[in-house]
Amino acid sequence: MKALLLEQDGTLSASIQDIDSAQLPPGDVTVDIHWSTLNYKDALAITGKGKIVRQFPMIPGIDFSGVVRHSEDPRFHVGQQVLLTGWGVGENHWGGLAQQARVSGEWLTPLPQGLTTRQAMIIGTAGFTAMLCVMALEQGEITPESGEIAVTGASGGVGSTAITLLSLLGYSTVAISSKLENQEYLFSLGAKAILPVSDFNQPSRPLEKQRWSGVIDTVGGTILAKLLAQVSHNGTVAACGMASDINLPATVMPFILRNVRLQGVESAAVPAAKRPEIWKRLQELLPDSFYQQTANEISLDQAIEYSNKLVNNQVTGRTLVRVR
Repeated sequence: MKALLLEQDGTLSASIQDIDSAQLPPGDVTVDIHWSTLNYKDALAITGKGKIVRQFPMIPGIDFSGVVRHSEDPRFHVGQQVLLTGWGVGENHWGGLAQQARVSGEWLTPLPQGLTTRQAMIIGTAGFTAMLCVMALEQGEITPESGEIAVTGASGGVGSTAITLLSLLGYSTVAISSKLENQEYLFSLGAKAILPVSDFNQPSRPLEKQRWSGVIDTVGGTILAKLLAQVSHNGTVAACGMASDINLPATVMPFILRNVRLQGVESAAVPAAKRPEIWKRLQELLPDSFYQQTANEISLDQAIEYSNKLVNNQVTGRTLVRVR
């Protein structure tokens, strides 16, 4: 099978290789992979710019979709279409940037009816995370009538999907992006306004004028701190990323004086029993136009090149990897 293999002997190397499938790690289900994606975490692993992988050799790729080739798990049968996101795959268990994977059946989700394996990976981990962020706003009782929602990293995978979902659900969404050349793209997804990230990357006062009923943040750092200071009373912030900074130079004042809720969102370990319903909601909400607007399709051979582009903020939307 063909795979993208990460090896380390003093320095990290990434290459496309032919690997004997007998080398796959233990698992009770073997999947013929049709599609995977490049997420920011994958790009950090492949380029070595983040300490994502700590054991080598490793096949990266935190998600994939395909068809069951062999199963010892009674929940899955040969020929069944499945998908996987998270569970440490691509980090500490060989992942999706290969033509086959052997994994625990507990990590797999049956492909929702009405969704193709290609569409599943256009959504991928990023879209799954975006849906969790929207649900966090809903759980915080933020409704379309509550006011505007800010979305950071708007041109990326999570941001693009979040804007689309929020728009479809009737929310008024403001996209915050470093790529103002993507205005047409962001408006086509449903953004009502677009603001430059430069408006938010300066230190803020503990509290600023109330502006947002909710925020979906993918970047962290000073930008998240600035937005927290601007969230309205009883607002909710769903934080799912730290592409800008892991630090949060903020005070407790928004939480105490305005009852702001900061909800962390982590998608990798969402219980298996909850996943089908989340995927069903994504399938029901997202229109055909979403898959055409957000997907950039590449081959497995191009994954290393595009990883460098992704970490250098040169990619818009979702990067779909055609494995076969």
